[in-house]
Amino acid sequence: MCEIAFLDRLKAITTHPAARGLADDVAMMPFGRHKLVMTHDMMVEGVHFLPDADPADVAWKLVAVNLSDLAAKGAKPLGLLLGYGQAASDAWDAAFVDGLKQAINHFAVPLLGGDTVAMGEQGLRTFGLTAFGEAKGHIVPSRSNAMAGHAVYVTGTIGNAWAGLQIATGALTSVDIEVTAALLKAHTRPMPKLDDGRALSNLVSSMMDVSDGLLLDASRIAAASGIQIEIDLAEVPLSEQYQTLVGDSQDARIKAATGGDDYQLLLTASPETVLPVPLTCIGICRSGSGIALHSHGERLDLPEHLGFLHG
Repeated sequence: MCEIAFLDRLKAITTHPAARGLADDVAMMPFGRHKLVMTHDMMVEGVHFLPDADPADVAWKLVAVNLSDLAAKGAKPLGLLLGYGQAASDAWDAAFVDGLKQAINHFAVPLLGGDTVAMGEQGLRTFGLTAFGEAKGHIVPSRSNAMAGHAVYVTGTIGNAWAGLQIATGALTSVDIEVTAALLKAHTRPMPKLDDGRALSNLVSSMMDVSDGLLLDASRIAAASGIQIEIDLAEVPLSEQYQTLVGDSQDARIKAATGGDDYQLLLTASPETVLPVPLTCIGICRSGSGIALHSHGERLDLPEHLGFLHG
């Protein structure tokens, strides 16, 4: 059963309002005068991280990807619960804990508990993390309120993490040590946009983080909001490091827009709204459905895959 079919079955039994119909990356319920925002992400060896990855980087990324979901809701992290699938390596486990300590100290979020299970000597390392936070705004952004005429924005640059993965697997190489280091760091140690999310949350019509690919995640906002999102590929922001390694061609831009793991914020807002953080406008919402793509005024065919799908 594919992921979409499985989620459809889960939606039939997920009736509590806090679940938001499983149409968002978080659950949310009243928390005093504010909102409690909850999310859970998993990572599996060979799927979400390479078997030879640094365990400390794996721990950091596990924390960061969960906090990125909170960032997209403008939530301040309050705590974490860890599910740890332990394989037979004391040194690996110790290094993971070191990386976990680095992450929770950096992001100032406490680890409050969780559970461990033995995966066996041949088992794949598998981890889950639940993060919960507090959203103080009157409006907690979802995927479903984008409207025709609203502009589409992203924070930061797109594609660095995909390029870093290509370096890590040996698919691409660079003679520039600084370029290699920057792109690898984007892949191994993403930085959730927590401050930007809090600054933007009461001003946007929709917002989510870019995890599975810019085009795929934009299509999710379009589907949830019942509109079409038109992306200008030429406006997708690329870093100098990405352009040095991969280039600035149409193909290079498609790779960036479908690669995923960016953990930037993707949002929509009225063009008249003054937004308080640096953003790049990459498109517009229109009446219709799905995703449309163009570059320099020329309509482009969509790539076969918009991003990363889990099965």
